[in-house]
Amino acid sequence: MMVTRSKSSGLLKLVEERLLMTKIEEEKKLAQISYIPKDCISNILARLPVDSIQRSRFVCKPWYDVVRNPKFIDAHLQSSESVLIFLSPIAKESKKIEVGENERASTLQEKGNTVPVESKLLDPNSIPMFGHPALNSPKNFVKFLEFKNGKSDIGEYSLSCWASDIKATCNGLILLDNNLKKGGVIVLNPVTKKLIALPVGTLCNHPDEESYGFAMSDVTGEYKVVHLFLDQLGFACCEIFSLYKKTWREVNGPSFELVDNGGFGHAPVSAIGALHWPFYRSDYVVSMEVDEEKFHHILLPRSCEIHDKIIEMCGCLGFVTHEDMNHIDIWILTSLCGEEWTKNHSIRVDTDMVPLCSLRIKGDIIFRRNKDGSLYAYGFQQQQMTEIGKINGLPWWLPHVNSLVTWDARE
Repeated sequence: MMVTRSKSSGLLKLVEERLLMTKIEEEKKLAQISYIPKDCISNILARLPVDSIQRSRFVCKPWYDVVRNPKFIDAHLQSSESVLIFLSPIAKESKKIEVGENERASTLQEKGNTVPVESKLLDPNSIPMFGHPALNSPKNFVKFLEFKNGKSDIGEYSLSCWASDIKATCNGLILLDNNLKKGGVIVLNPVTKKLIALPVGTLCNHPDEESYGFAMSDVTGEYKVVHLFLDQLGFACCEIFSLYKKTWREVNGPSFELVDNGGFGHAPVSAIGALHWPFYRSDYVVSMEVDEEKFHHILLPRSCEIHDKIIEMCGCLGFVTHEDMNHIDIWILTSLCGEEWTKNHSIRVDTDMVPLCSLRIKGDIIFRRNKDGSLYAYGFQQQQMTEIGKINGLPWWLPHVNSLVTWDARE
């Protein structure tokens, strides 16, 4: 009996010694990590893809604090490249989306980790026994098209939604239809999954009679949702929702003659401190200064035709226009304060190219060839078009950036 107890106590002592040594080794490792300045950790993490940053939050408490810091979030935003965000229909059968030579089949059953956006809006205590249609039969996946290493590729957010439209984007936040509430909209960061449902503003009879813009004030850092719409008499009206003050308020809309050429079928472009609405076959764009909240018009170098487009280009307002099918001119406007358009570049192409967006970091302009859906990147340094993939059936898309931004950073 004494021998057994002696062996047991010796074994216990050995285990305790090994646990102590393991603890000492872990403390040494943590001590080494703690000597790395936070600025260095922040600079390293800011260079990671956004999904890797999301996972790195859980490595340790110091890293979690770094990733949540507003300065880090802004630094990551400034270094993040543009993508195109879109809704991909969920079919009962597998729906193939072709990118280059790769075909991807995606069904809801294959994505067990997909989160319905509307699940965050519903009260779990009031959901019927057999679920809610928004949860059981979502209409779309939220996806993005990214451009890197000379190729294009479709990325996933693991998000589904009942919404049928992305209305606007700003700094990684998107504005979605809220189909749970008629006329409502949702502000969502598809990366962090954080969202807020806005109270219903003015209801419109037809989608072509309204347009939403989304922008941040450079002065206050306040995010604003701008709702431009036609009233029953056909006059343009405007209301603005402040994500800081959480209220809609009415402001003076643009004059009647500025919007008297048919509908608001396109989302505005945010650049040079304003939102800019294009109107096809028009000689101007309608602009609203984000801080002053005043409307005026900006004359274009030439009339905007069906394949022409205004885009944000490195903080400036760009106008990509077709002189003819094989000749594209790129015009730049750098300021609202009395500046004039300057022709930045002329491109010769062998077929009709439709501009999609400008890459905010690399500076290339992404084009889509109407003939076969091929995607091209025009590099200004090389002054040449490079084919980067092919996508068939690309639905309504908007320029976007994957970020960790939140609308309540001021709070």
